[in-house]
Amino acid sequence: MLAPTAAASAAPAATGRPARVWRTTRAEVARSWRPGCPVHYRDLRTVEVDHLGFDGRVHRGRIVVHRSIVDATVAAFAVALRTGFPVRRLTPVDAYGADDDRSMRADNTSAFNCRRVTNGRGWSRHAYGVAIDINPVENPYVYRRTGAVSPPAGRAFLDRLRVRPGMLVRSTPFLRAFLDRGFRWLEGFDYQHVDRRP
Repeated sequence: MLAPTAAASAAPAATGRPARVWRTTRAEVARSWRPGCPVHYRDLRTVEVDHLGFDGRVHRGRIVVHRSIVDATVAAFAVALRTGFPVRRLTPVDAYGADDDRSMRADNTSAFNCRRVTNGRGWSRHAYGVAIDINPVENPYVYRRTGAVSPPAGRAFLDRLRVRPGMLVRSTPFLRAFLDRGFRWLEGFDYQHVDRRP
């Protein structure tokens, strides 16, 4: 697929307040972590950053990631804000009862969730805290066998050549910020997903 040109920025460049990072507490991942998960919650960090909303205003959000990707996460979200890439919501998945479908339907950008891979038996990269799902409605998951779309509202964004705010394409500076730091993007079927080995 040819990489389309990124859509115009949704707002003027902004730098935002400095990021805050702290060790994730057990209470913060009460629903998304449990004994037996492939990483301990003590290896997770809560990252609080400013991000541009689809309303054109700057909001403060939080995301829980593995400690190994904190710097990359902070740097990438700074690029998103500076280049006007909008993020609908940035809330740990525990706010949705650790229910990935609920989080996606809310167009929520999140990372850590101790769960199995979609349509598989092994651990998801989210269970390690090294995967981030960005604007799931604008960047849906497409099931390879059936063509079903998750979340369902993402069907309106299947035409990846018609770039709209919040969509990830190869030329999006926000996406490039992750790729340049060793992340991969599951282009072609899981448009919301970027991950890196811890």
